[in-house]
Amino acid sequence: MTATKPTVVPLPYWVRGDTNAFFGFGVNVLVNVLTLTGLCLAVVNLPEGEVFGTILPALGIALVAGNVYYTYLARRLARRENRADVTALPYGPSVPHMFIVIFVIMLPIYLRTQDPVRAWEAGLAWAFIIGVIVLIGAFVGPYIRRYAPRAALLGTLAGISITFISMNPAGQMWRMAWVALPVFALLLIGLLTDVKLPFNFPIGLAALLLGTAIGWAGGAMSVPDVTAAARDIAIAVPSFKLDLLFTGLADMAPLLATAIPLGVYNFTEGMTNVESAATAGDNYNLRSVLLADGAGAVIGAALGSPFPPAVYVGHPGWKAAGGRSGYSMATGVVIALLCFLGMFGLLGAIFPTAAIVPILLYIGLLIGAQAFQATPRAHAAAVVAALIPNIAAWATGQIDNTLAAAGTTAAAVGDDALNGAGVIYDGLLVLGQGAILAGLVLGAVVVFIIDKRFGRAAIFAGSGALLSFIGLIHGERIEWNANGQVALGYLFVAVICVVFALGRPTPREPDPEEVDPEREPGRADPANDPSADGQRTSALSG
Repeated sequence: MTATKPTVVPLPYWVRGDTNAFFGFGVNVLVNVLTLTGLCLAVVNLPEGEVFGTILPALGIALVAGNVYYTYLARRLARRENRADVTALPYGPSVPHMFIVIFVIMLPIYLRTQDPVRAWEAGLAWAFIIGVIVLIGAFVGPYIRRYAPRAALLGTLAGISITFISMNPAGQMWRMAWVALPVFALLLIGLLTDVKLPFNFPIGLAALLLGTAIGWAGGAMSVPDVTAAARDIAIAVPSFKLDLLFTGLADMAPLLATAIPLGVYNFTEGMTNVESAATAGDNYNLRSVLLADGAGAVIGAALGSPFPPAVYVGHPGWKAAGGRSGYSMATGVVIALLCFLGMFGLLGAIFPTAAIVPILLYIGLLIGAQAFQATPRAHAAAVVAALIPNIAAWATGQIDNTLAAAGTTAAAVGDDALNGAGVIYDGLLVLGQGAILAGLVLGAVVVFIIDKRFGRAAIFAGSGALLSFIGLIHGERIEWNANGQVALGYLFVAVICVVFALGRPTPREPDPEEVDPEREPGRADPANDPSADGQRTSALSG
């Protein structure tokens, strides 16, 4: 009897859903590049020639290389698993980091020296250090992902999506609701239902065109602004800026206080994004992802970009939109070309911001919903626990920005005055430091307590004590005894969990040799190999 060969599923480079995902994700990255361009020009006062001639082309190189790489990973995974529905991971400039490098690293140096180039040098050194830490995290992250429960990973990711990804765009939308809400409604109809536009017109493009038409018809845009921006178009070729990078690295000690925890944040965020993709059905190799993110930051810094790129939140949203592998490569190539041609000033003058940002709120909805849908119902409280540090970090950032606009600071106002006004700023500040890592620790402790796995809860609580003591979470800087009181609190939690663990039988751990009914017969368990493409989180909470 002749054995029948399995049918090989064809893998086209472009499917209809890639068009929707391209316009959605492309607009997402477009917004972020427009934002960082404005920050460079308006906050640090970098010369336009350096922004459009060096920083954006350097970012373009990192983006096209990264997105082409993630397209390759998606097609490799699709061939390995012989299926055509694999979606590439989205990749672009890290949103939290673009604000941090501008306001925390570059702006203070510019204000002190009145030299934007000095500030730029420090930003390049900071981005380089971030990349090195992420490269190191590539060899640590897979093991964290293997043992951290899914509710903790997805919960802290949902915290980022609800606060830093959704809230600012939502505020921008309601400033011009007459433009943004019709765009948002069209996106929801096209991406959350099976309703199609006539001739299968891409919903992302239709939404952008609709918002732009409403904005121009309502007088929100200006023809002279477009004309002025068109004059600035020029071709720029990236080149290495090692002299600026090495000058910045010569005084890197002050940068480590933020670079170390944010480097840890970067690889932890990458880890949670990979877990999010695995939940949606695409099990990527975490080490390959983190190595690419770290290399992108290092190469970008060497070319002159202080903005580290990273895998984005949002894979499930682009998968739901029908995106496969082509949308990622197309986004990288198109955004890079726009960077090389200096087109971002012109695009900012053509498209109303309110027509662009609704796609970010859509992504926030998807990620927040996934955290609850893809975890056991009993772990819902753990998801909420993992959200809370990110909400605290966002809230303190809003308070700081408000006080800065009034010409003062929280320290100048004083904790007593803030507490008297019902603003628990000091507690929120401590809670939100190292938010993504803190959310992971807190969420994991809650999961294992719910499951009565007190020994594992004690391990994570002990980790929280150590991380707090050295300042990686709940501390304003990396130092010995950064926050001893919080460390002591976590230590007490660990002791309580140990007492309960000793007082009850240890739950039986699953035997690695037992057959997992979710796996195909004879297929190796990817959870036992942190370097395998098919890796996934172990069933610690089952």
